[in-house]
Amino acid sequence: MHSNPLSGFTVDRAQIRTIGHDLQRPECILAEPDGTLWSADARGGVVRIAADGSQRFIGQRADARFAQAGGASSAALEHKYTTGTLPNGLAFAAHGDILIANFGTDCLELMDRDGHTRVLHERIDGQPIGKVNFVLRDRKDRIWITVSTRVNPWTQAASSRVCDGYIAVLDAHGLRVVADGFHFTNEIRLDAREEWLYIVETTGPHITRMRLAESAQGVALTEREVFGPTHLGGFPDGIAFDSHGNLWCTLVMVDQLIALTPQGDKQVLLDDGNSAATQRLLDHFALGCLTAEDMLQARGTLAPWMASVTFGGPDLRTVYLGSLMGSTIPYFRAPLAGLPMVHWT
Repeated sequence: MHSNPLSGFTVDRAQIRTIGHDLQRPECILAEPDGTLWSADARGGVVRIAADGSQRFIGQRADARFAQAGGASSAALEHKYTTGTLPNGLAFAAHGDILIANFGTDCLELMDRDGHTRVLHERIDGQPIGKVNFVLRDRKDRIWITVSTRVNPWTQAASSRVCDGYIAVLDAHGLRVVADGFHFTNEIRLDAREEWLYIVETTGPHITRMRLAESAQGVALTEREVFGPTHLGGFPDGIAFDSHGNLWCTLVMVDQLIALTPQGDKQVLLDDGNSAATQRLLDHFALGCLTAEDMLQARGTLAPWMASVTFGGPDLRTVYLGSLMGSTIPYFRAPLAGLPMVHWT
């Protein structure tokens, strides 16, 4: 067996740099082979950051072509994108447009690179989708989404162990639920062979995985199991695989970057948390009395409320950290490459 290139590695804080400025809630980051980054932004859109650091905010606006073709009225869409939009998870569609899991509008959306946006889905099985958190496209051009909860307000689910999160897939058969009963479903990733789907259960707080089962009726998820520790020591949020099969994971509020080896062993790569606030956060969560104040006090300084991890750069060895409270994107070099996303291949 080959030794793990990540073994013994920790991030050298002195080597961390940043890119981007005046960002608002850069929760999810997409990296392209030419060095371009796309960051979700709370102003209602994305920020495109070129390799040279120059950046441009691209705000969502109603796609009049879609409205005229019989979709929602242009006025209704414009209202949606000026009042409640909160892009969260991002993925590239096959043609290069941006799929958006919108945590504000509770919709799966498609935005072109100029901001024209249309709703792909806002209901499932006749019901509102709920808090759409993340979106992922696979090699067969299927689109996977996670819904954290249908509880309103969603903060109630985030501060407790509500277990109504689910995963849906959009394929030739339409949009359908393929697994449910998760503790605040967050990011998902497929392994290198797309045999297993790894699922963040933020209030689990752990990672679950399920095997893909292909059939004429469409893909299904089976063999559900916890991967790694049943309690990660914090609240997992974003995940990404490297080329060795290690699963990198951010722990939001605790503000740690960890990795789970292919064997499921936990390794702390970076700890930017406030230890006293972290302990209070975890204690109160265990007792069922977690408050908004507990959560707000628990944060680091590099990427406050560290929310996602993305591999980029020409060799896929540059690691970018997304956050919920940061205004810039920290990055550093890893000892090995990340697993290429589907839009790299």
